[in-house]
Amino acid sequence: MIAIIDYGMGNLHSVSKAVERLGYTTLVTSSKQEILDADGAILPGVGAFGDAMEQLKQTGLQEVVNKFVETGKPLLGICLGMQLLFSSSEEYGEHEGLNLLPGQVTRFQGDYKIPHMGWNQLSMKQKHLLFEGLEEGHVYFVHSFHVQLDQPTDLLATTEYFQEVTAIVGRDNVYGMQFHPEKSGTIGIKLLSNFLKMSEISVLK
Repeated sequence: MIAIIDYGMGNLHSVSKAVERLGYTTLVTSSKQEILDADGAILPGVGAFGDAMEQLKQTGLQEVVNKFVETGKPLLGICLGMQLLFSSSEEYGEHEGLNLLPGQVTRFQGDYKIPHMGWNQLSMKQKHLLFEGLEEGHVYFVHSFHVQLDQPTDLLATTEYFQEVTAIVGRDNVYGMQFHPEKSGTIGIKLLSNFLKMSEISVLK
């Protein structure tokens, strides 16, 4: 069972349906026990970083996410959910994140269109189970802020938008995708499928 973490700020329906189409049982939930009992968890997100962190704190889900990661089972952050995994964000002031991965979320700076919105090609930076059976292709982004990593080894894939942009991150059982895999066609669904297979591996351990 895959828990879709509901903290009041996420594209819950589209993520849940994509996971179900891949043959997995999903539960959209804010229940501490249901999340901790899940074989894998997804943290979606749409909106502002500070508001999202406040919701996670007020609902007690910040602690739940941290405890879930401690179990060793896989966690995936999507879009804002990926940004929340990091140490801090400068979106509308300075905000602390979940600090599961070291790095900062900063606004795009330049004389070009913001937000970055549309289809851009992924460039894979290292071999990983997430990329099994996958060729490089285009996925769908919508974001005005991007992650600057403290640890280059956490970088799994990038894209180009007037600069190199962090697209996929991962360390141990914590993963993030800046784009929307559930809206990214065959490649996005394959990436999601590969993540979900990690939940099966985790159960077998």
